[in-house]
Amino acid sequence: MTTTFITGANKSLGYETARRLIEAGHTVLIGARDPERGQAAAEALGARFVQIDVTDDASVAAAADDVQAREGGIDVLINNAGVPGTHKPADQITAADASEVFDVNVVGIVRVTHAFLPLLRTSANPVIVNVSSGMGSFAATHDPGRAEGRHTAPLYTASKAAVTMLTTQYAKSWPDVKVNAADPGYTATDFNGHSGTQTVTEGTDAIVELATIGADGPTGTFRDRHGEMPW
Repeated sequence: MTTTFITGANKSLGYETARRLIEAGHTVLIGARDPERGQAAAEALGARFVQIDVTDDASVAAAADDVQAREGGIDVLINNAGVPGTHKPADQITAADASEVFDVNVVGIVRVTHAFLPLLRTSANPVIVNVSSGMGSFAATHDPGRAEGRHTAPLYTASKAAVTMLTTQYAKSWPDVKVNAADPGYTATDFNGHSGTQTVTEGTDAIVELATIGADGPTGTFRDRHGEMPW
């Protein structure tokens, strides 16, 4: 039985990823900051809720301790929690705005991965999936033919570029762990006021694919539902 921990799993992409992985036979742990929403999501899906705030060291450590005590380890970690950040014009963005976005989207991944890596290493096939974005792709954001090339979001795009680079560096650093980044694509979620052109199921295709790779699966890759993404 594969045990999977997902951050930000009480709604949208995280929730749909959990639903699909449970359907595929995984034991899923729903990580969420809000206890009420997290517990409700877990009950609806038939999963277990673990409270976690990815911006708080003590909360992340407590979540890892909880999983250690209950499950003993995990096989898959999906770093899904993220925020879009401010929609201010670029000339109004402040350092505080940047800190808010990067603390969730980038530092949060470092914080959670550091705490959960010992739990992953109990697995014969440890896997990490970091939810990145085509908005963090240099190639995609410079292509006017793509949606990513028609939108400007300095902090969000910079944070997701950092997520993808962090993924490749982790993959090079840990040959025993498969670490990949997934781009959900332009998916209808709360992030974009449900204006995305993909369903939430389509948006989780790459996440689910990378979460279910075997021992011979890839590492250090960046993929969307159609295949390899440009850097």
